[in-house]
Amino acid sequence: MVRDAPPAFHIMAKPSGAICNLKCAYCFFLEKERLYPDSDFRMSGEVMEEYVSQYIRAQQVPEVTVAWQGGEPTLMGLDFFRRTVEAAAGHAPPGMRIAYTMQTNGILLDDAWCEFLRANHFLIGLSMDGPRELHDANRRDKGGQGTFERVERAARLMQRHQVDFNMLCTVNAANAGHPLEVYRYFRDVLCVEWIQFIPIVERINSDGSTLMQEGDKVTDRSVDPAVWGDFLIAIFDEWVHRDVGKMFVNYFEAAAASWAGVGAAMCITDETCGNALALEHNGDLYACDHFVEPAYLLGNIMETPMRELVASETLRRFGDNKRDSLPRYCRECGVLFACRGECPKNRFALTPDGEPGLNYLCAGYKAWLGHIDPFMRTLTDLLSSGRYADEIMGILREQENDQRKAFAAAGRNDPCPCGSGRKFKHCHGS
Repeated sequence: MVRDAPPAFHIMAKPSGAICNLKCAYCFFLEKERLYPDSDFRMSGEVMEEYVSQYIRAQQVPEVTVAWQGGEPTLMGLDFFRRTVEAAAGHAPPGMRIAYTMQTNGILLDDAWCEFLRANHFLIGLSMDGPRELHDANRRDKGGQGTFERVERAARLMQRHQVDFNMLCTVNAANAGHPLEVYRYFRDVLCVEWIQFIPIVERINSDGSTLMQEGDKVTDRSVDPAVWGDFLIAIFDEWVHRDVGKMFVNYFEAAAASWAGVGAAMCITDETCGNALALEHNGDLYACDHFVEPAYLLGNIMETPMRELVASETLRRFGDNKRDSLPRYCRECGVLFACRGECPKNRFALTPDGEPGLNYLCAGYKAWLGHIDPFMRTLTDLLSSGRYADEIMGILREQENDQRKAFAAAGRNDPCPCGSGRKFKHCHGS
């Protein structure tokens, strides 16, 4: 056994590398094709077998998730994934459960795909940015055509076949100003229950590309920090008043875990990094999906056992640096327990006193986390007393009814019942 290897870690495997059948304007991974100039970008059967075998043997937990991502993994064809399931079944020891996930744009899904995904209990992440005009602003095919109808078709197809899937929605300059339109489309039109939001932050490198996580300027497609905070606040307010227990949003689940002190629900809210790696099509293992760059290449699993690479000092330093490089402004912040400085790829801004290492999205996160604090305290109190999280919606309705009665009874020169300290006529009575 390799000393100090973690008992469990996660890998996002990219069987087709950076190759995709779309050309989404903000995709940070398309340019990674330049890292492998002579490749056909198809994971061989040998690499696949070695990956699945090593990955399963390295885990010391009862359930292991085999995760496929891209580029676009469905370009490998259905037979490739049939073989991956067979390989995993052959290598799993007695008592170990294998779970499967795949992130896809959905364009190639058909009945055969869906039957396979359903039969093998795949959890699918479907990439979509909201209603047509917001989605098609950036998510286009190589001919420049929008893809909304094709992706919506994929969602309906998976629902018909009862494939388990959630939505992955990037938040960018095109859709960030329309939070409720995005949220209500997923909730009311597509009728999905799980949404993952991912903020788009594209750093412009010195050569004008976005290939590396370098540079302190961002593209105009990137989400504005303040707008990012407003986006989360607007959706959270709708969710906490009517959708708790019915809709699940990655950031809200992670916040609840942070307030409850039960550990990080997303890697970006963990104190350190290093347990969420990326595997390229040829067996190259990188420290993180966002850092598929030469400086963060750990080695190749066809040459060095995966457990040795995961236990390496290089990965340990990468992971600890997330905690150790926090500027004082962050270390003294009241919401650090819920933010943890977010993803290191976004730490290229300066703090108010000029110290480097502040997260570009800090202002948005601070506004949102400050806003949700009283709600999260109520949720935590409910859960810690053995009650249900969705009871918060009734509590809020009662509070609002009481407040409406207090407003109705307040005189113009009375203190405003909201507690602002201002006269009613200058506050809620204006």
